[in-house]
Amino acid sequence: MYLLDSNILIEAKNRYYAFDIAPGFWKWLDRAHDQALACSIEAVRDELIVGNDELASWAQEHSGFFRPLDQSTTRHFGTLSTWAASGHFTQAAISAFTANTADYLLVAYAKEHAHTVVTHERPNSNAKARILIPDACIALGVHFSDTFRMLRMTGAQLELGR
Repeated sequence: MYLLDSNILIEAKNRYYAFDIAPGFWKWLDRAHDQALACSIEAVRDELIVGNDELASWAQEHSGFFRPLDQSTTRHFGTLSTWAASGHFTQAAISAFTANTADYLLVAYAKEHAHTVVTHERPNSNAKARILIPDACIALGVHFSDTFRMLRMTGAQLELGR
């Protein structure tokens, strides 16, 4: 299953899959969720609903798309925190990442449930001021992807209506 980061949904809304020009993307997300191919977590939803825009409304209307954190996910918090603290990151980066942000929770949830995190971020082993999702995924052995790979791997086809 693919686990979407907030930046996937925000960029889709703001750019190439805007609700008014690419409704097929959002319909595909509904179908992918129904087929257990894609979802996200409540922490991502919480980030989205702050926006008070079309995406916030979508997130509120699709609450089932966003899964609650479960107890089993918490067993990865220690490993993730230890990895972050043992790296070359600034204390501010570590604090920001481990403060139960959506990024931190996404990686732990993906690890527990063997999901692939979908994000626009790219790994950067030299990053110091911010812990990037792909670097955390690599550290925990979690797969990650971008939107286009997810769409291709799931056989999505976004066709124009007549």
